Amino acid sequence: MADDILLELRQVNKVYGQLVKYQALFDITMKVPRGQFLALIGPSGSGKSTLLNIVGALDRPTSGEVFIQGVNLASLDDDELARFRNQFLGFIFQFHYLLPEFNALENVLIPSWIATRRKPGKEIIERAYFLLKRVGLEKEVYKKISLLSGGQQQRVAIARALLNSPTLILADEPTGALDTKTGDQVLELLAEIRKESGTTMIMVTHNRDVALRADRIIELIDGQLCKEVYPQRIGKEEAEKILEDHACNIENVNTL
Repeated sequence: MADDILLELRQVNKVYGQLVKYQALFDITMKVPRGQFLALIGPSGSGKSTLLNIVGALDRPTSGEVFIQGVNLASLDDDELARFRNQFLGFIFQFHYLLPEFNALENVLIPSWIATRRKPGKEIIERAYFLLKRVGLEKEVYKKISLLSGGQQQRVAIARALLNSPTLILADEPTGALDTKTGDQVLELLAEIRKESGTTMIMVTHNRDVALRADRIIELIDGQLCKEVYPQRIGKEEAEKILEDHACNIENVNTL
């Protein structure tokens, strides 16, 4: 794999069920360069979240291969996959899955506890403090999650995702449960952090305005790659025209 390619999928398929089978993904082949912000869009049931789960090593494909940093995820057993996921990947979900009985700092430290199975050391605690400050929560460090607003909770989730300095951030509708103003603030924060660190990010979204902030947009239809658009290259107006057109512009997904 070339050094500038962080993620590569080769003919990835996903089939659910034994007696009654349902295929969610069909021959997905694509590459994602380091530092790219990629938005995955498509209607409900198009396979976006399934693809994100496979890329995030939360699920395995029925067939095909997934490479991250040159590592074939199929070569890892379940324990190795969990360690790889915790070391290299950061996750931000629509519903942040924070633990309400813990405060903000403790929630951010969870990836460290999972990785080391012991009390975090001074260095990692200082990093957690730094990240909470970076996301604007220096005054809420010791507040219980239940006392924070939705936007503040999502900021805690972002800090948690960044604790282990992930190579790849995977975000599934991270602003879906937020109002427009708070959602915009979260997106701006993610853009700033990604620019500072050069981190690669893949985001699933139903919101076209959110997708148009990305370097690259890929649309899935019925489990297949359909469109590819680079809004920052061609301009948002031209990108919107392409997205509104019902015709797919990827003739052969294996060359993407």
